[in-house]
Amino acid sequence: MLEKIIKKIIKSRPQTAEGLIKIKRETSNKLKIPAPSNIELIEKLKSYKQTKNTRQIIKLLRRHPVRTLSGIASVAVLTKPWPCPGKCIYCPEEKNIPKSYLSGEPAVDRAKALKFNPYLQVAKRIEILEKNGHPTDKIELIVIGGTWSCLPLKYQNYFIKRCFDGANQKTSKNLSLAQKLNEKAKHRIVGLTLETRPDFITSKEIKRMRQLGCTRVEIGVQSIDDKILEFNQRGITTEQVTEITELLKNAGFKICYHMMPGLPKSSPQKDYKIFKQLFNDERFQPDMLKIYPCVVTKGSKLYKIWQAKKFIPYNDNKLIDLLVKIKREIIPPYVRIMRLFRDIPSNLIEGGTKISNLREVILEKLKKQGAECQCIHCREIRNEPFESFKNIKLVNRIYRASGGREIFLSFEDTRKNPSSRASTRASNGLSRTSSVHYGAGKLVAFLRLRLPPKNKKNIFNVLKNSALIREIHTYGQMTSIGKKSSNAQHLKFGQRLIRESEKIALKNGYRKMTIIAGIGVRQYFKKFGYRLSQTYMIKNI
Repeated sequence: MLEKIIKKIIKSRPQTAEGLIKIKRETSNKLKIPAPSNIELIEKLKSYKQTKNTRQIIKLLRRHPVRTLSGIASVAVLTKPWPCPGKCIYCPEEKNIPKSYLSGEPAVDRAKALKFNPYLQVAKRIEILEKNGHPTDKIELIVIGGTWSCLPLKYQNYFIKRCFDGANQKTSKNLSLAQKLNEKAKHRIVGLTLETRPDFITSKEIKRMRQLGCTRVEIGVQSIDDKILEFNQRGITTEQVTEITELLKNAGFKICYHMMPGLPKSSPQKDYKIFKQLFNDERFQPDMLKIYPCVVTKGSKLYKIWQAKKFIPYNDNKLIDLLVKIKREIIPPYVRIMRLFRDIPSNLIEGGTKISNLREVILEKLKKQGAECQCIHCREIRNEPFESFKNIKLVNRIYRASGGREIFLSFEDTRKNPSSRASTRASNGLSRTSSVHYGAGKLVAFLRLRLPPKNKKNIFNVLKNSALIREIHTYGQMTSIGKKSSNAQHLKFGQRLIRESEKIALKNGYRKMTIIAGIGVRQYFKKFGYRLSQTYMIKNI
């Protein structure tokens, strides 16, 4: 019976998910059987000859298509509960859960069910994604659980090693062998994220992160106003944030700041100035943001302050107006806003916003104002038909950050935004600093090139006097490794960006290029003459 339904769907060539569902229901009714699930259809279709039509049908059957629309499959894993050194007043605490996390959050519930086993968390997540029709060749592994750097070193090594084992679907003797196996595995970890506190990052810690395969660091900044940080018992200073940001950038890491508008002692006016300073002051300039508006939950010190009516969280209108203004007026096109709300269940929020679809609400308000957000997330091509992009150009944006120069090279469809004022000077050596924040087009692919200060001591010898590629990414629905693409992936955009970045580095006096590469993408860079040295991919140019 399943065969008959599939043959009918294939013959009908549906173009929309709604059309496919209608065919499935009508055929099932005629056969007088229950309609099969999408997962059942996907599993059966995998045994058919893979044509453009069958691939389209699997795409339409895919649950939560957004999971792989950014070109990778994100897999979040949670570390075991461990005492946190922080005393932040806003942080919730739940027994047997890492501090700041709560039951009811999807990643937390998955981890609890699997007893925080890293191997099972990765393997099960891959299994679920595949059952729902998603390719899982390129995995971005995100390790959450609070302050990674305070965990015992033995546990850190065990945890990451078992994550690689889960992706490899094979147990290796040690981390090094697991990483080596992953270079050519079916499920390759192309990026590894660790989250921690700024005051726990040292040169020694950065070296260790690289040994583990880390390519991105998320740090809980929350605010860059020292008075606000002090009142909220954050235990860090703005100076520490700037020092760590420079260290991480000069080591090639991508940096994501966690920011928390609405903290006690702040205000919408202060928060606006804080976000503005993030991108006006070269000491900061994070590559990504996770914006978590301050909410009140039981189990936090803030809960008692709120009960005593000594703290009033922003109401929905005040928060939305602030975030709309930040998105409209501040966020540059080289920054990605990764999250705008924590997955805290609304029934656990005592005070503050409970709007879980905050991003959609904000974008709708921007639309009504005739404005657009310029951040990477809002500009990526996602599932738009690639053939609709007719005016793709190479764009560069230059800005100063942490004592060096950052060049954001990107392929964008400027036709999608006729008002684009972005510079298209692609090969002029970028001798002067400029920054373009508005008029950005739809984003196809990008590369972050850092030109660090020359002759400055670096914690990695291999990075001395070298230009750095800190990130390279092509958007669109993820395409399996080695497969032909009907979207932007595997059309040599990455290769062209690498070549362009090498030209720019040469014109600025750098004779070596270094790439901070995820373990699973090392083979890709070898195609362009790069070799492995001290966990980095390097090439004399």
